[in-house]
Amino acid sequence: MSLDARQTEVQPLTSEQALEETFRSAERRDGVGLVGLEHEKLLFPVDGAGAVPYEGRGGVGALLGAFLPDGWEPFREAPSLPVIALTRGKVTISLEPGGQFELSGAPYATARQAHAENVDHLARLKTLTAQNGQRLVGLGYRPFLRLAEMPWMPKSRYGAMKQTLGTSGSHALNMMLMTTTAQVSLDWRDEADCARKVTAAARMTPVTVAMFANSPIVEGAVSGFQSFRSRVWNDVDRARCGTPSFMIDGSFSYRNYVSWALEAPLLFLRRDGKYLTPKLTFGELLSRGFEGSPALDSDWVDHLSTLFPEVRIKRVLEVRSADAVDGPMTGALAALMRGLLYDRQAVDELTAATAMTVEQHRVLHLAAQRDGLEAKGLLGLARDVLSIAKGGLSRLDPADLPLLAPLEAVVASGRSPAAGVREAFETRTSDSAFLRQFAL
Repeated sequence: MSLDARQTEVQPLTSEQALEETFRSAERRDGVGLVGLEHEKLLFPVDGAGAVPYEGRGGVGALLGAFLPDGWEPFREAPSLPVIALTRGKVTISLEPGGQFELSGAPYATARQAHAENVDHLARLKTLTAQNGQRLVGLGYRPFLRLAEMPWMPKSRYGAMKQTLGTSGSHALNMMLMTTTAQVSLDWRDEADCARKVTAAARMTPVTVAMFANSPIVEGAVSGFQSFRSRVWNDVDRARCGTPSFMIDGSFSYRNYVSWALEAPLLFLRRDGKYLTPKLTFGELLSRGFEGSPALDSDWVDHLSTLFPEVRIKRVLEVRSADAVDGPMTGALAALMRGLLYDRQAVDELTAATAMTVEQHRVLHLAAQRDGLEAKGLLGLARDVLSIAKGGLSRLDPADLPLLAPLEAVVASGRSPAAGVREAFETRTSDSAFLRQFAL
């Protein structure tokens, strides 16, 4: 989730064209494409399977505090409020609503640099969680506990989202409290390049879901889905989630993305340090204002961060379809997306290999959620996608190729990571012992 830094862009918005400028101003005309990783993790008591609250000696707040001697700066919504994030240069450590621990890494020229940063962070985090009586686990969905048993992190944004998003879909709270993901952020040169990358990444969403499916256990039982995390998103808020048809049919443009975003309701509106929840779409805010004041640049920045399509654009392009996995597989995700989306030949090959109608894409996405790489047609497509990525990296930067090894092993096995998770669950001696097998 967004850090929700203090609002600095408070100029009135006067037109829809101004909204498109957000994306034009983010273009990298020099052609230098950087790679950023976001990696979320689940926290558990070291000898248990429950949730870790914010408060207390063994709480999430204490874990954040343990990073401060390393040069991290604490982030609070107000001086008297708890620390809810840490920053150091371009890197952020933040909390999801249920205490999921997230590293938002710096942008790097190569996937291996982004991976190295994540590996270093995981090593430090492992040391600090051990000292704090916690265990770090890499799964895409919390396998035990119900929603009512989960703590909420003390962040005002989440209180507002609980009130608004929490009533929009039957699984909205599951998304906020239970899910974890790995994401890759990329750049684009111009609108045409953005369109190519968004279309290619969106079309391959079922493949990404299947390759990284890692969340088959829900409330202490086998769910029937290899990626229950991905399945959750089907019922969060159809106005702001999923894959808009213009991302599949080749008609993506800045204008189409803005038009789609204008139809989505506000999750919150920040005014005078408070999170308000007016029942307005962003389009209505733009045309009418709110209580006599116009829409602001900062409102648009907030709104973009509360849209959750499988491929999202803000000032970077975010690929959001992978379950949280271990460090090596997260590095493979970064290399995969770099090889696919930063080499023009690979983008064209990927777009052709994943050509399908909007309805075919919807059906394949549902199949990937349920059956992972065992879904009809997905394993062959995954092999093709991996081959295209290897070709892209071979032309672009062969030194990133070794990062693909863990993903190559997954595809060669024909089974998503979730298959091993389910087997470990069915043969477990205890819930804690099961979690130990997926400790990071």
